[in-house]
Amino acid sequence: MDFKTKGTCSQMIHFDVTDGKVHGVSFDGGCNGNLKGIGALVEGMEVKEAISKLEGIKCGFKATSCPDQLAQALKTTL
Repeated sequence: MDFKTKGTCSQMIHFDVTDGKVHGVSFDGGCNGNLKGIGALVEGMEVKEAISKLEGIKCGFKATSCPDQLAQALKTTL
């Protein structure tokens, strides 16, 4: 799936959900190393668990963050 982000340095998130688990997360733009780390950490994680861990994280003074946007993207799969 592809999800256009809002309010972050990254512009797009790509991911798959298979049998309720997150796979293949990648971001266009943003902090490359940090976002690769997020993708590695959520690989194979249950969608609901990933959402609960990532939702609400803020980046500095922004109302959202790349992890929060991933949570929003994952919510579209429920």
